Amino acid sequence: MASPASKVNVSGLANRLINEGLISEGEAASAHEKANEEHISFTTYLVKHSLINPSDFARVASVEFGIPVFDISALDLEVIPRQYIKEKLVRQHNALPIFKRGNRLYVAVADPMNTVGLDEIKFNTGLHTEPVLVEEDKLKKIFDAALDDGESDVNMDGLMDEDLDNIDISSEDDEGNGPDVSAAEIDDTPIVRFVNKVLLDAINKKASDIHIEPYEKTYRVRIRLDGILQEIANPPVNLSPRIAARIKVMSRLDITERRIPQDGRIKMQLSKKRAIDFRVSTCPTLFGEKIVLRILDPSSAKMGIDALGYEDDQKQLYLKALAKPDGMILVTGPTGSGKTVSLYTGLNILNTVDRNISTAEDPAEINMPGVNQVNVNPKVGLTFSAALRAFLRQDPDVIMVGEIRDIETAEIAIKAAQTGHLVLSTLHTNDAPQTLTRLANMGVPAYNIASSVMLIIAQRLARRLCEHCKMVDDIPKETLLEEGFKENELAALKVFKAVGCDQCNNGYRGRVGIYQVMPISEDMGLIIMEGGNSMQLADQSLKEGIPDLRLSGLEKVRAGLTSLEEVNRVTKD
Repeated sequence: MASPASKVNVSGLANRLINEGLISEGEAASAHEKANEEHISFTTYLVKHSLINPSDFARVASVEFGIPVFDISALDLEVIPRQYIKEKLVRQHNALPIFKRGNRLYVAVADPMNTVGLDEIKFNTGLHTEPVLVEEDKLKKIFDAALDDGESDVNMDGLMDEDLDNIDISSEDDEGNGPDVSAAEIDDTPIVRFVNKVLLDAINKKASDIHIEPYEKTYRVRIRLDGILQEIANPPVNLSPRIAARIKVMSRLDITERRIPQDGRIKMQLSKKRAIDFRVSTCPTLFGEKIVLRILDPSSAKMGIDALGYEDDQKQLYLKALAKPDGMILVTGPTGSGKTVSLYTGLNILNTVDRNISTAEDPAEINMPGVNQVNVNPKVGLTFSAALRAFLRQDPDVIMVGEIRDIETAEIAIKAAQTGHLVLSTLHTNDAPQTLTRLANMGVPAYNIASSVMLIIAQRLARRLCEHCKMVDDIPKETLLEEGFKENELAALKVFKAVGCDQCNNGYRGRVGIYQVMPISEDMGLIIMEGGNSMQLADQSLKEGIPDLRLSGLEKVRAGLTSLEEVNRVTKD
C-alpha cells in the first residue's frame, strides 16, 4: 500500500523532510493539499505557516536545491545595495537584495522555490539574481532595519500613512502673493508624501538641519543630528527637480527661478499646540538646486536657562547682565553653536508686560509672542542699521540685533547701549576675547567698546553621552595631564567614552553647551583702551578666574556629560 506521501506525489524536498524526521507523511500530505487550495507551492506553504523550524528547513532545503545558506543576522546593513531595494517588491515576495557583485545581485529568500520574486527583481534591476537561503524568522527581523534606511523608492512606495496627507503645512506668506504654480506641480502625491516623510523623520530624530543635494549621478538627503551630518536617503536623480519644486511651493519661492539663491520659510502644524518652522535656503549648483532646511522649534527658547548647560557661576553672570537696564551682551560662536537659543532664552526671561522688546534678524528664527520681530530685507533698504534706527524712535527697553556685520550697525548698537537700552547681539568669532578685538578691527573706538560691552558669551555645542551605555574610558595618566587635567584630581577622575546602544546615536544623545562667560572688568577695559590684543585679554580673563572654552569643556568631561574626544572635536587649545 502506498504511503500518504506518495499518494499526493510529494516533492523531493518533502521526502527529504520526512526522511529527516522533521515532518510526518500526514503533515506533508495535508500541507500539499492546502498549498494547492491557496495556489502556492509546498515550500511556500511550509514557510508561510511556520510548520517547521526555520533553521532545519533552511538546512534541508539548501542540500535539496543546492543553494547556500547565509546567517542574515550577521549581515552588515551598510553593505546592502539599497538602490536596488523597492519596499513593495521586497515585502510582496519576501525577498531582500543583500549584496551585489559585478552584474549579479544576491537576494536573500526563505523559500527556495520563489522564482517569481527573483524574476521580478531581475526585471526591475536589470541584474542577474542569485538566491541565498536564509531562515524565515531572521529574514523578517532584518526587513524593518533594512527598509528604514532604504532608498527613495522605499520611501516613495511605502508612504501610505494618512498622517502624511493630513499634515497642515503653510508658508510664511499665505496671502496668495507667491508665484503661480500649476496643479500638476503641486499635486504630485508621491513627492508630497516623500517630502513630508523627510520633514517628519528629521523632527522625530531631533535633527537641526536637512540637506537635499543633487549631484551628477546621485541625489542624497542628509540630516544634521547632534551636530553631525548623516545620510538618510538617496532618491533617484531624476526626482531632483520635482522635490525641489515641491519644497519651493511649500515655502512660497519662485519655482521658475533656478539661477539664483532664494530664502523662504515653512510652518508645519503637527498638532493644535505644536508647530515647527523650517527656514529654507536654495542654492544653484552644477547639477540642480541644493536645498537646506533649518529646523526651528520655538519650544527650544522656552526650555529655561538651566537646560542649556551653563555652570552655576556662568548662569549667574548671564542673569546679572540681563537684569541691568543698559549695556551690551554679545554671544559669539560658529554657525550652529546655539547662539540664537541662548539669546532667545535671555529674551524669554526679559519678556514681561512692562518691557518693550524689538529684534532685527535675518531672518527671525523663533517666533516669540510679546516681542516685536523684524526680518531685515536689504533689497528694499531694511538693513540692520535701518531697523535699529527705527527701533530707537519707538521707545525701546531691549533691542536684539541678529548679527553685527558692519561698522554702521555696530555704532548704532553701541550708542543704544550707552543711552539707556539693553542690547543683545551676536558676532562670529572663535572666543570671547577675540570679540572685543573684532569690534576694534571693524572701526569701533576703543572707549565705546570699553564703556558699552558688559558681557561676552562664547559657546559651542558638544554631543551629550548616552546615559544608558556610556562606559568609563581607560586613558593613560600622561594623556590626561596633556589634555589639561590636574595631577591632584586624577585619582578620583572618571572619564567616560561613547559606546552605542538602541537608545542613542553612536553613543550620544542630545547636546550640551560649553560656554566661556566673560564679564568686562575694569582691567579688561584698560587693556582695550590701551589697544591691547586678544591674547592679552585672554590672559587677563584667566587671571580673573574666567575659564576658556577648553577648560569649560573639561568640566563637562569631569561631570560625565560628554567625552574627552568630543571636547577635543569642538574646542581648540
